[in-house]
Amino acid sequence: MQFDREWLKEDLDRVEKSLRQHLTSEVPLVRQMSDYILASGGKRIRPILLLLCARLCGYEGESRYPLAAVIEFLHTATLLHDDVVDSATLRRGRISANIAWGNQAAVLVGDYLFARCFEMMVDFCDRRIMRVLAETTSLMAQGEVIQLMNSGDLMLDEGRYLRVVRSKTAALFSTTCRCAAILGQLDSDREENLAAFGMHLGVAFQLVDDALDYIADPDESGKVVGRDLAEGKMTLPLIHALRYCDESERRMLQRIFVGKDPIEADLGFVQGLLSRYGSIDYTRRQADLSVRQACAQLEYFPDGTARKELVALARSAVRRRC
Repeated sequence: MQFDREWLKEDLDRVEKSLRQHLTSEVPLVRQMSDYILASGGKRIRPILLLLCARLCGYEGESRYPLAAVIEFLHTATLLHDDVVDSATLRRGRISANIAWGNQAAVLVGDYLFARCFEMMVDFCDRRIMRVLAETTSLMAQGEVIQLMNSGDLMLDEGRYLRVVRSKTAALFSTTCRCAAILGQLDSDREENLAAFGMHLGVAFQLVDDALDYIADPDESGKVVGRDLAEGKMTLPLIHALRYCDESERRMLQRIFVGKDPIEADLGFVQGLLSRYGSIDYTRRQADLSVRQACAQLEYFPDGTARKELVALARSAVRRRC
């Protein structure tokens, strides 16, 4: 079953309206950057997740639309800051905001988005949702710091890496689902099931990103291939390859990371290494396992369109090419 985005078209239109309504400012630069960010679109995977989970929980109230916008703003703010930290040049196939307007502007507009989120939450969120989102924002920031500390660490193992993934990426997926459960006033067990669904899905989503960073078609994905390598990030494909490579290959990887500025030949060497040891396939298998774990959490909910679409959304995460 393919995920049917059209099933949520009316709801997604309401979310887009909420995004534009709340992303306003009297400062011209904020307006320019905000319009640029919104025009770049994106998958809107987190708002979709909130809307689907809300339907699964039987919630049809108006709060789901501004809440979906808040979650998308949180995600976008972290991307703005990430691009500055990573010296990124592209985002979703377009010049990244930090290149178009400079690092200072990107950081400050990211700060504005964070502030706007909490301003919006005061208007419509109950205290529990505010607490959950605040805790998640803190956890995501800590995950970013730990990832920076792990940069170029060839001793990083899979367990430590996945802990970063859960805090940096999957936590917001999990919280998105939990917020829908809170809106729907589910009991604690079902709330935990939905939160676990989001956590497993978020892990899968990040693992596929890890794999695509080395194999994606730049014209199709809008991404720079090998960006993680250039930034010194130890992701699962490399961690897996390091389990099996010989000493000369390990020394070559060490040289590449110490150099901090890998050339095309370095990327080719790493891609060959990942192919030789089946590291991309391994990463995809782990992502598929996470999706199966996610879908298992939905078995506690009544069968219906919302549940089927959540399963389809989860499975699409491991099939995507960008």
